[in-house]
Amino acid sequence: MEEHEYRAAYNEINERRCVFEKAINLRGCACRQSHRFNLADREGVACQSVQGLANCSDILKCLRSNARFALQLTRISGPLPHNAEIKVQSGGLLGLQRLIDSAPLDSAFVADVISLVDEAITTFGGLENIPYDKIMPSIVGFEVRRKRRRS
Repeated sequence: MEEHEYRAAYNEINERRCVFEKAINLRGCACRQSHRFNLADREGVACQSVQGLANCSDILKCLRSNARFALQLTRISGPLPHNAEIKVQSGGLLGLQRLIDSAPLDSAFVADVISLVDEAITTFGGLENIPYDKIMPSIVGFEVRRKRRRS
């Protein structure tokens, strides 16, 4: 399957793409509103909640914007490189979880993304009040698993 055919089929199947798809596919988090599907030899994740997708999109934009300095970028004019996006998604969610739940530093899994995002909005009274500076160490410190070499 050609890449452009794959993208067209993906967009046709998945009306609401989960913005935390990379983190979910990495198995670093789960979400009760996510729906996994397979297309060709790849996995995709759809969001089943319109409002949840909007909230997650907004918080991811805030995480990306606040992570510019941490990722040593002067500006973000398009999609982040794959590893940087994984750091923002996975590290950002883990940092948010640690901020809200006082989760231990060795905690490496977020059980329900949508609940975490809703709780953050409620706890801090809106996205603009979240102390993103306290989340940045989790983004910087997040390490993407290295591919294992087959012997």
